[in-house]
Amino acid sequence: MSRCQRECRQFEPGLPLIHKQPSLRGGCFFGSVMKIIIAPDSFKGSLTASEAAEAIAAGIRRVYPNAELVLLPLADGGEGTVSALVTATQGTVHRVTVSGPLSEPVEAIWGFLGGPEQTAVVEMASAAGLLLVPDAQRDPRQTTTFGVGELILHTAQSGARSLIIGLGGSATNDGGAGALQAMGVTFYDDRGKLLPTGISGRDLRHIARIDAGGIVPSLRRLKTLIASDVTNPLCGSDGASAVYGPQKGATPSIVAELDAGLAHYAALLKRDLGKDVAPLPGAGAAGGLGTGLMAVLDATLHSGTDLILDTARFSEKLPGADFVFTGEGRIDAQTLHGKTVSGVLKRCRQFGSVPVVAFAGSVDREAAAALDLSAAIAISEGLPTDQAMRSAGSLLSRAVERYFT
Repeated sequence: MSRCQRECRQFEPGLPLIHKQPSLRGGCFFGSVMKIIIAPDSFKGSLTASEAAEAIAAGIRRVYPNAELVLLPLADGGEGTVSALVTATQGTVHRVTVSGPLSEPVEAIWGFLGGPEQTAVVEMASAAGLLLVPDAQRDPRQTTTFGVGELILHTAQSGARSLIIGLGGSATNDGGAGALQAMGVTFYDDRGKLLPTGISGRDLRHIARIDAGGIVPSLRRLKTLIASDVTNPLCGSDGASAVYGPQKGATPSIVAELDAGLAHYAALLKRDLGKDVAPLPGAGAAGGLGTGLMAVLDATLHSGTDLILDTARFSEKLPGADFVFTGEGRIDAQTLHGKTVSGVLKRCRQFGSVPVVAFAGSVDREAAAALDLSAAIAISEGLPTDQAMRSAGSLLSRAVERYFT
């Protein structure tokens, strides 16, 4: 039974939770070439965004080998941001050794995007991400963003005119002070001595003066954009320490200590640099890295999903598409608030009624209904989570194939 021979169909349990018959361009696909945009995020822990896009493409080709497929792996500012934007723009990935969150060397990546804009992209998690810290050592009082500053320096030295910094997945709570150190900002204690390299969350209370006069000149010429969907301020009950500290290993007493340190740091940024950024939305992103970037580089906050969709020129590639296939690890309540699936759907609604089909490891029925997708399809087929994650690529391809047959 072909897709154009039916109005709707039911799949075996565990696949679609929502399925609506879309309005297809030209009705039947026989005699025409179908165009499908493939724009998933990563399936965290199992597939990168590029691997997910290839798996979706493989499923389509088994049914429509002549279809025109446009692969646009995406991200939301977190892990996979560099890969997604480099792939979408045919840019280049660069690897460099920097200081990790525990001040030990790590290999990190940054990207130089294709096109005339001379834009670089940094993924802060590559240098200071939570996955770089073993569970037993997770304590945001001890982690630093110094390596993120080193990455940013590499982009400035590459000749980039603008910089996109993805702020997802951090292990840090240093207000970006470590990164600013790497960029040439100096911090002094109450005796007038320089604080050691690699400021961490526990060091913020010891800062008595901040001097940004030594910042590397090429950094001031960079137009810096923060890719993040975190809109928390720096301090308080909705701030970086209270909301995100616990997932990085902070106990309630540590949260209080870190929040006090960030408040002290913010007061010094206002006094010494004239930058009152702590209350701004996004200042609390990545343990306050947003604050440091806004204060010293005049960075501006943008929705991670929207910024990546724009940079990947998603809207330019959408005309004429019969379908958009997207996906992520799980479709749930968080998907409604700026994650990739909802961002793709919103963009498609702005440009007509192209059907949007989303695949995920698991799908929350209420969240999927609220999104109003053409279909929301769980690929796990009722398998145990660990088995489904190991087989995610083949499960995704089979679910796509079944959608069309």
